[in-house]
Amino acid sequence: MAAKNNALAKPVNLSPQLEEVVGKGPMPRSQVTSKVWEYIKKHDLQASDDKRMIEPDAKLGGVIGTEKISMFKMTAAVSKHLS
Repeated sequence: MAAKNNALAKPVNLSPQLEEVVGKGPMPRSQVTSKVWEYIKKHDLQASDDKRMIEPDAKLGGVIGTEKISMFKMTAAVSKHLS
């Protein structure tokens, strides 16, 4: 069983913009991350020349900004939409 204080397992509230991408919250951070990646893959938003770079569409851009972003910076950008 996971530790009681596991931050990844604790459901968090999502901003309306993030809910547009991953669905209704609250949900654990780990699930948010999985669902963001599902969205990226489903909509083919990884740069063809470098899969670590994300090219957001309008909906994902509402969460992480409209500029091309590395997957490492994307996680920090998504975190701003969790509470």
